[in-house]
Amino acid sequence: MAVIHRTVLKPTKLELLTAWLPTRPWYRGGAGEPELAKAGGFRLDDPQGEVGIEFIVVTDASGPRPTAYMVPLTYRGAPLAGAEHALVGVMEHGVLGRRWAYDGCHDPVLVAQLLALVEGRVQAQDQNTSDAPDREVTRAYTGEGALATDVVATATDNQEGTEVLAPHGMVLHLQRLLRPAPEGRPVPPQGTSGHVAGAWDLPDGTRASGLFATLRTSHRA
Repeated sequence: MAVIHRTVLKPTKLELLTAWLPTRPWYRGGAGEPELAKAGGFRLDDPQGEVGIEFIVVTDASGPRPTAYMVPLTYRGAPLAGAEHALVGVMEHGVLGRRWAYDGCHDPVLVAQLLALVEGRVQAQDQNTSDAPDREVTRAYTGEGALATDVVATATDNQEGTEVLAPHGMVLHLQRLLRPAPEGRPVPPQGTSGHVAGAWDLPDGTRASGLFATLRTSHRA
């Protein structure tokens, strides 16, 4: 179980993301720097208790209309070998000391736990409270057989999100640019064998629901 520490981060997560988001191909902000606000998210536990796993939803008001992004992050106490390209930034944590924050799509620990969430072997945890499940995060899996957890995180960004190669010829698509589902009922695209959906705050104070991730066979475009 991950313990949520009430402490100070320097720089903050939003400060790190303000510099990092405009470097992504799926970013839709304006010409200036992002104007970010935290809008939601959830956590997953690392079975080894070493890596922090957080899915953050932020809204950006810098463009012509507010846009919501889902950013999976991992927090490590030492650099992740071979993942220099995925480093979002380094923070000083008031309790844990120096922490390296990575784009979690490139971290095998996050990818393995996200697949476990899709399959239903783990439960999403509240973003801000220790030992509290997040009931707004839903998942489904209709595939055959268990999904492997020994994965190599091979990820590629596109204009909508990030594609991660998964075992058994599957592709895990992470929806970075979030879209509210009609009537608050997320429906995965035809041909998917699993998905994760969740909710976040809109700038007007209402809640929206949408797909966070889908799982499909790799031969499908």
